[in-house]
Amino acid sequence: MLAPYLDEIELLLFEGNPDSLPTSQEINELALLAKQFDLTYNVHLPIDISLTDIDPIARSKSVNIIKKIFDLTYVLAPSTYTLHLPCGKISFDGDGLKIWQDFAAAGIEKLIATGIQSQAISIETLAYPFEWLEEIIKAFKLSVCIDIGHLLVNGFDVKKMFDKHSSNTSIIHLHGIENKQDHISLSKLSLEQMDQIIGILRRYYGVVSLEVFSFENLNTSLTFLEKHWKNPDS
Repeated sequence: MLAPYLDEIELLLFEGNPDSLPTSQEINELALLAKQFDLTYNVHLPIDISLTDIDPIARSKSVNIIKKIFDLTYVLAPSTYTLHLPCGKISFDGDGLKIWQDFAAAGIEKLIATGIQSQAISIETLAYPFEWLEEIIKAFKLSVCIDIGHLLVNGFDVKKMFDKHSSNTSIIHLHGIENKQDHISLSKLSLEQMDQIIGILRRYYGVVSLEVFSFENLNTSLTFLEKHWKNPDS
């Protein structure tokens, strides 16, 4: 349904449970559709696993699940694999931040040890300062996923983030926000916010994914984006 209208589609593999992952047959069908429609894919890795979990068993399991997804989707040649590094269960008192960063670095190192290319992994901007991960991204030569909606809803400077990381940003997630709710239609953005986004998109040549999660939100977002792309002041 989407292929005739879009250049690339994000595959949301939000759950790491093997029963929730696509089958090999489904992956092969996606590969055929890619050839038929000159389509590419990117993969969003599960959000119910964590390389930064306080439990070492959970961290090890996360590495195995991510590797399995890489192997499963390899035939699709995804443009990037987007990864969350959550910090929800970490206490940042004392050495908490350093411990969390060590968990993140160790997890990335284990992923690369499995044969995964570091540039294929794009670390997504979440609800915490991205500066916490900059040294790790630089050390392992990782890519960046700039989620503009996350930045806006959490009060971060979108232009500053893009200016700093545009050279190694492989994907931008774009969605609307309203009353602290995100992943809704772009039409909920203010004119000022949209002007800033259009300015960024005119300087960016990578993948943009409209993470809006419904047909209605996608339809209104595409219309809104096209209108402002052609007429920035409208």
